[in-house]
Amino acid sequence: MLSFIIAVFVLVGIDQITKYLAIEHLMNTRGIPIIKDVFELVYVENRGAAFGIMQNRVMFFVIITFAILGFIIYYYNKIPKEKKYNYIRFCLILIVSGAIGNLIDRIFLGYVVDFIYFKLIDFPVFNIADIYVTVGAILTFILIIFVYKNDEFFNKYL
Repeated sequence: MLSFIIAVFVLVGIDQITKYLAIEHLMNTRGIPIIKDVFELVYVENRGAAFGIMQNRVMFFVIITFAILGFIIYYYNKIPKEKKYNYIRFCLILIVSGAIGNLIDRIFLGYVVDFIYFKLIDFPVFNIADIYVTVGAILTFILIIFVYKNDEFFNKYL
């Protein structure tokens, strides 16, 4: 469990540092083009969920996030200590780190700081915590479907 806590602390730290830098260097600007007309860093205050849905529901997201975190941490502790489960542990660390990173923003700022923008495809602006959650969730799904599909532990708990 100590490695879980350290990994989450480091990943949340990276997320929070990048958001601090976004506030310091991007707020009140038009953004910084990294690759002209393709990729930019812009400051956005996201008061909703992914892609800006459900705006101004901070308390709802705080409660849901705590519930999801509790669920994930409970099952993380149930995962057998065998090495073959390290991949799923890593994925859950990513998801928990992303959830905590955005939870910190919601509690202390009332919104989530987003700053990564793929202008070429006009993809919604996102942040490092969003990457953690998305990558962790996709990899978890792939692992459960393909790697752990006949696994005794996952058959018992899913």
